[in-house]
Amino acid sequence: MELMVLLNALVTRLLFVLHSLIGVWRVTAVKKEPKYWLLALLNLLLCLETGLTLKFKQGRGYKWFSPAIFLYLICIVPSLWLLEIHHGTQYCGNEPGAVQVNVSNQDFNQSRESSHGSEGTDHHIIQTAKVFVNQLSTICETVWTLALHQTFLLLLVVGRWLLPIGVEITRDQLSQLLLMFVGTAADILEFASETLDIEDVRKNYALINAILAVWTWSMLQFPLDLAVQHIGCKPSASARRIPSLLLCRYSAELWNIGVSLFIQDGPFFIVRSILMGHFRIFNQMLVFFTAKNILVVTLQLYRLAVISLDFRSTVLQKSRKGEVCCCPCEPYEAHAHATGRQENEMKEFVAFPPKEESQAPSEDH
Repeated sequence: MELMVLLNALVTRLLFVLHSLIGVWRVTAVKKEPKYWLLALLNLLLCLETGLTLKFKQGRGYKWFSPAIFLYLICIVPSLWLLEIHHGTQYCGNEPGAVQVNVSNQDFNQSRESSHGSEGTDHHIIQTAKVFVNQLSTICETVWTLALHQTFLLLLVVGRWLLPIGVEITRDQLSQLLLMFVGTAADILEFASETLDIEDVRKNYALINAILAVWTWSMLQFPLDLAVQHIGCKPSASARRIPSLLLCRYSAELWNIGVSLFIQDGPFFIVRSILMGHFRIFNQMLVFFTAKNILVVTLQLYRLAVISLDFRSTVLQKSRKGEVCCCPCEPYEAHAHATGRQENEMKEFVAFPPKEESQAPSEDH
């Protein structure tokens, strides 16, 4: 097992565990009930996954799915749910925040001076840590919740980057996936912050639960890598099935369209339409992002129509020429394989030339 692969696998999962523990700590501090520390037991699943991955996969990832990302979602999402439901019970102002920052600097200076005069460096570090933790506890609850949302989405992208990739996914595919995740994370953060900050939404617990459910549903696309990978298929098994051929050839693009329609932009558009149509909630940003969702959904449907027409024309063209319609998932590899096979046949032909049939002696001779 390579040292860097092992280090990346362990460091990334350690970051996941630390971030989820911070979320559990915030829930316990907000609810003021120690029983919520039981949420930290969810990290045992991530520890178990780490051991199994190191043993059976040598620290590398799996094809199409990332168990570490999925288990990290299981560890952190319940804490964010509880914080969002408990949201709004503490007033946040700009001036108190500035006062807290100044007081924290004074406390740091006082602790540094006292540690210099009396006790050693260890006491100074302990006092500084206590002051830092106390000041973190006094930060406004809404600021904490938003910071956890932001660091959560950033850690998803960075963690997916740091996690060792498997042999089935290339560096080029990983870079495409990370760029998609950056845009997806920005849209999800905007959806959660923009809709949950509306006062009329905060007064309706059913709406809060519905928005959080859609937000959780949109997070399920992060453990999956199907948006940049083609699904392998056997030409003999799928030669007579048009849907199988379509899925085989355009699997990555179809998955991308499906994610946009059914996991992200489609559900976001439905929620925002309900807010404006049924609850009569209107603001400039809500209208803008609703129009943006409509545009994205329309473009994805247009893309799906273009793919279908292109595939239909390809099938008709091959059928007119009398060719067998096989699965063109990897056209370059198939062409290379066919070319290699032709070269091998040519070498065999040159090495073993066909024997000429001996002519029967004529009667004249």
